Amino acid sequence: MRYQASYAPIDTETYCYLRQASGLSPKTAEAAAAGLPRSVCTVVIRDPEQDAVVGMGRIIGDGACFCQIVDICVLPEHQKQGLGKLIMEKLMAFVAQSLPASCYISLIADGEAYRLYEQYGFREVYPRSRGMGLVKS
Repeated sequence: MRYQASYAPIDTETYCYLRQASGLSPKTAEAAAAGLPRSVCTVVIRDPEQDAVVGMGRIIGDGACFCQIVDICVLPEHQKQGLGKLIMEKLMAFVAQSLPASCYISLIADGEAYRLYEQYGFREVYPRSRGMGLVKS
């Protein structure tokens, strides 16, 4: 495979670019600068041919009781090559090796992405629970 997946921090500019270019909601540079250092785990996908980061995923939370998988994205021109799976494999390896038993790991699946997450043991929680959200404006 031409791509390289690693556990590594991601800079604010790259983070904001990847989110927006991949179709996720934009984040301000100020929010990214404050939030990124607090990540429990960050996976980046590099394309050595372009010497660029082309995908990412993170785990956020308290690192013990509750964590959430967020920011799973791959630039459109690099999609359909298994990179979403590669990101999830690295994140789930971190979960298995570094998070304690009973840690609740959640995520929000957009559109058809639930099909990817089901492969890693995630299941819908409705009707027992209902996901909710609020974006500060």
